[in-house]
Amino acid sequence: MTIPVTGLAAAICALMLIYTAYATVKIRFANKIGFGDGDNPDLLTARRIHANLAEHAPLFLIMLGVLELAGAWHWGITAVAAIFLIGRAAHIFGMNQHHKGGSPIFRQIGVIATWITTVILALWIIYLFVTLHV
Repeated sequence: MTIPVTGLAAAICALMLIYTAYATVKIRFANKIGFGDGDNPDLLTARRIHANLAEHAPLFLIMLGVLELAGAWHWGITAVAAIFLIGRAAHIFGMNQHHKGGSPIFRQIGVIATWITTVILALWIIYLFVTLHV
């Protein structure tokens, strides 16, 4: 496999997307809401959890794949991918917990991990572009 880190990260993101989609559909069926959120706060939260992952994962995975194909340091991108995935799992858990009146800490950890790892990959790509193509 040419890009094993990206492949593994994509597979884990896919499983998280299926999990969050299932959680959304489960609430839809329980409340007989076929479209939108029906002003149901549980469904709104479930939809946003799913959408948030769907919004962040693709760009991260594209950048991860670009770096991996460019021959970037394997253990470095593996560590960044692991932090991203842990952050996304924390965000899913934290959004559910915070929605139910719990602490927002896991949600905040997830947001910070997502933003930092995305910035790291973006800057890494820019660095490689500037140093390899000047």
